[in-house]
Amino acid sequence: MNGRGGWLVMLLVALAGALLGAAAMAGAARWGQGTAALSDDAVKAYLARKPQVLIEAAEAYRARGTAKAVGAARPAITRTFGNAWAGNPRGDVTIVQYFDYNCGYCRRNLATIDQLIAADPKVRIVFRELPILSRESYAAAQLSLVAAQRGRFHQFHQAVYAAGPISDASLDEGLRAAGISPADARAAARDPAIEAEIGRNLAMGDKLGLRGTPSWVVGEEVISSALTLDQLRELVATARAAKRG
Repeated sequence: MNGRGGWLVMLLVALAGALLGAAAMAGAARWGQGTAALSDDAVKAYLARKPQVLIEAAEAYRARGTAKAVGAARPAITRTFGNAWAGNPRGDVTIVQYFDYNCGYCRRNLATIDQLIAADPKVRIVFRELPILSRESYAAAQLSLVAAQRGRFHQFHQAVYAAGPISDASLDEGLRAAGISPADARAAARDPAIEAEIGRNLAMGDKLGLRGTPSWVVGEEVISSALTLDQLRELVATARAAKRG
């Protein structure tokens, strides 16, 4: 974006109010500032031709806010619950996945995560429960955390996703695959530590603006979308470069 475009976005402060003005400031900082004085009509005409200017400025502003939120909460985001993690425990980049057991896209990303771990021995994956899709999702999250407490997260995780949509039968199948008695697990799911963990994850999801599952935190990036292996590798490379810089 040239200097004139950045200055036009700066002028939009007077037209769009405080929030959009802040976004415009972000755009100007990114693109550079011009010096020409322009009328409101000129600003409006420019934005009619280039609406992406405001979108990009708002996204830049949002991204800075998200990066600040991630930085402040990183220890809470990246800590593990039981053995709900994979990869290198001393990895130089941690990828956090927020997931829901009723999420088909999360199921599809299971193989992608395995491929990333195989391709990059320096990454660590942290799995965080975000049961937002159904009542059954919450029950699945509780039982998954029971499995994680007992060091059987991965067996449960794989088996429940393989069983399809969540039901009592599919959850029981996942528990048995993990070597856990369904009746025992349901009693253990009432542990206040499990309720607290889910509550923290839901609150963090709100704080980070997660818009669905799967959602990811990689470095300072927060993404709510299914990702390909190449996309994950690019995010890891960016986070690695930021740490070196």
